[in-house]
Amino acid sequence: MTDRARTGDDPPPPATAPAHLDPGDPVDAIALAWLRERPGTPVTGIGIVTRLWHAAKLLGEDRRRVLAAAGQDTATLDLLSVLRRSGPPYRLTTRELAERTMVTPGAVSQRVARAEQEGLVERAAPAPGSRAVAVTLTDRGHEVVESLVDRVLAREADLVSGLAPEQQRALAELLRVLLADLHTRLGDRPISQVGTEPPGRSG
Repeated sequence: MTDRARTGDDPPPPATAPAHLDPGDPVDAIALAWLRERPGTPVTGIGIVTRLWHAAKLLGEDRRRVLAAAGQDTATLDLLSVLRRSGPPYRLTTRELAERTMVTPGAVSQRVARAEQEGLVERAAPAPGSRAVAVTLTDRGHEVVESLVDRVLAREADLVSGLAPEQQRALAELLRVLLADLHTRLGDRPISQVGTEPPGRSG
């Protein structure tokens, strides 16, 4: 029998599925399908990356709903949280905000402008000889971020409560190691918050 490309009528070649892959799990099923169709395909990342993407999407959408119910969004929460965590006088330059939120300066400017319109922050003109614009959390902004943080963090603590405390700690440590390695491999770069538009589009 001569070698030829498989057709849709040909049965797939036999393959031994790794014991840890569950055909009933939708993510494992993806890996098993690739191994069936292309034996030897490197599928070790599927179980991690695909689940991380799914979890990020679910968590991002849930956070967005929680914030929308409070009349806010993830970009505003990110901005206010960074200012709140900076401590008194809750003031940072736009450059510092860009560095700490890991978004582009343009995106920070858009976020600050929206928050300023809502009375959550205020901008100070640059000092003579300086181009740095300082952004300060207002009293109203302080009240809003306190309420949002309580609401969001309580919700997220509940969402991970299906894991035992020791499982939560173990997962957090594994994710810390993975994220540090990804930053080493890929470099630090501006990113968007989960559930928001990329930097430069909606900010």
